[in-house]
Amino acid sequence: MKALFCQQFGPIENLVVTEVPAPSLAPGKVLIDVKAASLNFPDALMVQGLYQVKPPTPFVPGAEYAGVVAAVGEGVTHVKAGDHVMAFTGWGGFAEQAVADAMRVSPMPPTMSFAQGASFVLTYATSHHALKDVAKLQAGETLLILGASGGVGTSAIQLAKITGATVIAAASSDDKLALCKSLGADHLVNYSHDDWRDQLNAIVGKKGVDVVYDAVGGPYAEPALRSLGWRGRYLVVGFAAGDIPKIPLNLALLKERQILGVYWGDSVAANPKGHLANMRELGEWFAAGKIAPSITESVGLDGARDALTRMASRQAMGKIVVTP
Repeated sequence: MKALFCQQFGPIENLVVTEVPAPSLAPGKVLIDVKAASLNFPDALMVQGLYQVKPPTPFVPGAEYAGVVAAVGEGVTHVKAGDHVMAFTGWGGFAEQAVADAMRVSPMPPTMSFAQGASFVLTYATSHHALKDVAKLQAGETLLILGASGGVGTSAIQLAKITGATVIAAASSDDKLALCKSLGADHLVNYSHDDWRDQLNAIVGKKGVDVVYDAVGGPYAEPALRSLGWRGRYLVVGFAAGDIPKIPLNLALLKERQILGVYWGDSVAANPKGHLANMRELGEWFAAGKIAPSITESVGLDGARDALTRMASRQAMGKIVVTP
């Protein structure tokens, strides 16, 4: 079968599309004919050896995907051959076939396309966990989203609006901010401008924001933390800017601010019942038309490497889908 292949950790440009052995089925596993897979920032980090999870090399990247069940291993009962499913496995998705642990495979809602299924789990589950379980975002509160035009950012906009929060979307270009506005953002801040803190202060005044959702890090982290009001919550989601910021802890002491880590992957194991409840809720909102992945581009396997390069350099927005 064809796959995007990572021989060893290194630059994204080293990835190649080649023939690899088809994955083998085993008890407790599900073999899936991949119809779509989506790009996520951890994919770009993982192939470079920069992510906290390092798969054994060589490997096929691609954290999440959707497709048709080709076969199931012994003990698998919740899906069967022919079912349309979505899976989150960490890697393996940028290929014509993939094999997944049964617990990481879910049936797709009937109205969901393969592209939507491949773009749903990681972004929405991360943002729902962050806003609901970690920040406990409430109606009437103000949420500042850094990297608001990306995959998790666009999902956070939609989920925050369901909660009843006021959303301030921050991104690096007017095109990205236009996407955020179309998804329901109430205010827009362009942090490629030197006066972006002034833009933000003009919106929130002395009260500050209640919650910061930061998937970017780098030079934007400390100013965003300083924008928090009394007992504001700062969510550490990711570091798309590349640099992990070093925060002066006196900023947490001032105004009794909280710095909270968000690691959805481990939260699933720590609270599986809570994860299932969140996924049921997300499925209901999708079925009701309240949320939908913002898919901006589709490429074949041959275009996946270049798309991943653009994502790593923060030139992409929304979700990019790979169709093997």
